[in-house]
Amino acid sequence: MREVAGSWALAAPVLLAPDARAAVDRARAVVDRLVADDKVSYAITTGVGKLSDVRIVGEQIRELQLNLVRSHAVGVGEPLAVSETRAMMLPSCQLPGEGPLRCARRHIDTICEMLNPRCHANSYHRREAWAASGDLAPLAHLALALIGEGECFDDKGARIPSAEALKRAQIKPLVLEAKEAVSLINGTPGHAGSRHAVFASCRTLVDTADVIGAMACDAFKGH
Repeated sequence: MREVAGSWALAAPVLLAPDARAAVDRARAVVDRLVADDKVSYAITTGVGKLSDVRIVGEQIRELQLNLVRSHAVGVGEPLAVSETRAMMLPSCQLPGEGPLRCARRHIDTICEMLNPRCHANSYHRREAWAASGDLAPLAHLALALIGEGECFDDKGARIPSAEALKRAQIKPLVLEAKEAVSLINGTPGHAGSRHAVFASCRTLVDTADVIGAMACDAFKGH
């Protein structure tokens, strides 16, 4: 993933690197083979959690993905700021294709497309939302936006239906396939994004302190 350093809160362009695309495709192929061979595999051809022994087949696979996103989009209270949401969306481009998550790269491309024209998911914040499996509720709201449900912030910061935001940005809503809901709502992009923001602010403060110190030294005719 590449973007202009320190400008995650601005309209910096983002895109998936070519070598990363190939890695994501290889990882996703593993899931596709499991589905094609009708192998029993957790969260791919089975339910999740206590429903891990329930087999999922055919159209139930898509239905499960949709239900997982909707059932976890339960954040309440004030939404995250646009800069906070953007900071969460950027690492979300990296995580789904890695390791056991194996999300298709069209999801990553869609998140990049949403970031570039500043079509941001409206992600709600609540203390109980941060779970053992990661930032489930905030990421579920992000996933809602990807499938054309929920709300987004437009380029002026106004809250509008995600379907309208995607239409304006000429972005096609995603149809989730096997395990892709789990890929999108598991992980810690919310935490990673907030820490990235803190790091960027600290770096700015350190650089500013150097300049102020140098100017003060010069003003006092110091050595």
